[in-house]
Amino acid sequence: MMGKKERNFSPLPRDVSLEDLVPEGNFYRRLESRLDLSFVRDLVRPLYAGGGRPSVDPVVFFKLQLVLFFEGLRSERELMRVAADRLSVRWYLGYDLHEPLPDHSNLTRTRERFGLSVFRRFFERIVEECAEAGLVWGEELYFDATKVDANASLDSIAPRFTVEAHLDGLFEDDDRAAVAEPDRTLPTAVDEGLKTENASGEDWISRNGRQRREVKGVWYRRTADFLASKTDPDSSPMKRRDSKGSHLGYYAHYESWTVGRPG
Repeated sequence: MMGKKERNFSPLPRDVSLEDLVPEGNFYRRLESRLDLSFVRDLVRPLYAGGGRPSVDPVVFFKLQLVLFFEGLRSERELMRVAADRLSVRWYLGYDLHEPLPDHSNLTRTRERFGLSVFRRFFERIVEECAEAGLVWGEELYFDATKVDANASLDSIAPRFTVEAHLDGLFEDDDRAAVAEPDRTLPTAVDEGLKTENASGEDWISRNGRQRREVKGVWYRRTADFLASKTDPDSSPMKRRDSKGSHLGYYAHYESWTVGRPG
């Protein structure tokens, strides 16, 4: 006889907790037992004021960044939708079934406040912990490069100076809104000081990962130094793999140490 499942949801018993609903062998249980992220509080403590409204726990923020990576998600909005649906992710973050999760906009503001330098130190600390656990050793170094197609058309190409002027104009309203309604998690003066400090260096981190676009010399000029896509300014014109015409894409370069136990 064919069965039919009726939709009938009753309230959970009071003696049932999220701890009981996540299986023992779940990936996020194993991750929590092996990776202690409490060090991030000391890492970012100077970026917070002594008083005011409590922020999202920095440990929760970085756990969410790891979930973003492990789940292959592309936005913080999508990340919070997944976190709301997944019991295991809620358990990993430490949020109960009826406890509201952070809003995706809070994650965006936190990420901008931290800057790339904090993420770099976070990554370095994780690599150190992996090395201490015997998962990484520095005997073999690998380099790899590949071309990645961009989701943009050659028809969107324009002179770079006009594209950059156009982008600056797009964000003027956001800048004015930020001044009109400041984030009260940190005082404005402290927030501006952090932005100034992050922008004071002249290295790759302070440039937010962007390439230097100044002209390198009379005899060598890259096309990407003068042309940019209006829809994807970070992409560059490049030859297709089959050498038939050009398209927009990225040159991705990777450098990695051997990962795993020797022998």
